Amino acid sequence: MSINDKLLRTRFVVDSGTPHISVDTALCEGCSEKPCLIACPVECYQEQSNGVVFSWENCVECGTCRIVCPRGAVNWNYPRGGFGVCFRYG
Repeated sequence: MSINDKLLRTRFVVDSGTPHISVDTALCEGCSEKPCLIACPVECYQEQSNGVVFSWENCVECGTCRIVCPRGAVNWNYPRGGFGVCFRYG
């Protein structure tokens, strides 16, 4: 089963007022490796002309970005109760 097939079985309850991940973009500017672009299974990190942009709304809460970031730019917390991702839905 591909990652896209698995994501179709995933339900997201987005907490638009309180993101569970924040990224210090000042730390990202000097990063030459940018492992977050490769490691995130749902491609929440995208490289654009103004640097790496993070979109947390589709995050599957795996924590990979926090682990692979060599500069510690990712501040990752669990979402508030009732929000986040529900696997094997449907």
